[in-house]
Formats: sequence, C-alpha cells, structure tokens
Amino acid sequence: MNCSHSISGEFCAHCGQKSDTARITVHSLIKNDILGSIWHVEAKFFHTLKNILFRPGTTAMNYISGKRIRYNNFISLLLILFGFNVLSYHYYAKLAPAETLTDDVLYVKDFFSKYSKVILFVLIPMLGANGYFLFRRIKLNIAEHFIIGTVSLLGILILFLLSDMVSLIGLWKPVEKIFTIIDKIVFGLSILFPAITYWTAFKNSYSKPGLLWRVSVLYVLMMVESSVISLILYEIF
Repeated sequence: MNCSHSISGEFCAHCGQKSDTARITVHSLIKNDILGSIWHVEAKFFHTLKNILFRPGTTAMNYISGKRIRYNNFISLLLILFGFNVLSYHYYAKLAPAETLTDDVLYVKDFFSKYSKVILFVLIPMLGANGYFLFRRIKLNIAEHFIIGTVSLLGILILFLLSDMVSLIGLWKPVEKIFTIIDKIVFGLSILFPAITYWTAFKNSYSKPGLLWRVSVLYVLMMVESSVISLILYEIF
C-alpha cells in the first residue's frame, strides 16, 4: 500500500487506497482508469446539479454537516457554471435577431460582462451576512451561511443557463411562443430560488410565519444592497 499500513476491508483507512492492487491490464486501464474516471466525474457533477436544483436547502445543510464526498466542490462548480453562462449568453446574443436585442438587453449584457466577477463575489457575502443576521437561531457561523448563499447562487446560475438554452431553442419560429412562456417561468424561478433555498433549509426550525417574514426581509435587504452596489459601480465606472 502507499502508506505501508495494514488494512482490512476494501479501502485503507489511513490513505484511502483500494486494497485490490492487481496488475494493470489493457482491460482494467480502459474500464477503471479511463471510463471509470470519466463516469465518476460526470455522475458526481450531474448529481450535484440535480440536488442543488431540486433540494437546495437540504444539499446546503448536508454539505455544512460534513456530508461532502457526494458533491462536487461548490466553489469550483460556481466558476464552471459562470463560464457556461457567459458562453451561452454570448451565443444567444450572436444568433438572436437584431430586433430582439433592444437597448435594455444590450445594457444588461454589457453591465454583467463588465462586472460579472464583482457580482459573483459580492452576492454570496450579501446572502451570507443577511442570512446570519436573520436566522441566528440555527447557530450557524458566517462561513456556513456563505455555503447556503453559494448554493443559492449556484441554483440561480443553473436556471440562467437553462433560460439561455430555452431562449436559443425559442429562436426557432414554430416553437417561439411556447418557449417564451417557458423562459419566463424559468426566470421567475431564478428570482425565487434563494427563498426556496432558505425555506427548505430551515423549514424544520421555524414556523411558516416566522420563515415567511425572514425570507421577505432577506429579499428587501438584498434589493436595497444590490441597488446601492449597482449605483456605486455605475458612478465609479
């Protein structure tokens, strides 16, 4: 074994290496090292996306409680999804008819392309700090509230990516109307996603009225803070 420790079972308790160290063959190389690695990475990636999208609060609390091996690293995933969003929006803007790209759309595109990193690294601390203030009964520290904020942002990025894909499909005239409706639904879900995350994370710790007013105040704080930050960015740059 790598660490020279004695083992009992399938894996070494000290270094994690498998106890089965048979010789490498062409079959084992293709099956385990190449295909196995690809499948493991992809399966874990899509498992993490699915859980963030459909069980955001539970996923965040599982991660905080130490159940992390089943998920991709959230920060790495954040950067990957952000890159996908930039690409998908770029291709939509490139393929969309000129009449759909109004001045407002172009302004939003330019704003987010310039300040995307600022928005990425400001939104999580905003959610984390506001959550820490509003959900103090849970006794989570500020870093753990940052994890919940990260899951919220990941869900928003997943939905934005879906929205871009729906918009691209909607460029085909025969399905334009139905995909426009779907796009509006997906965008609405992205706005509600932080509320869904906090609600599912803390639904067993607060009454429904208690959760409702806290989530409502969270949105008010986020709107005020986002407006102030956007104004500062606009004035500076």
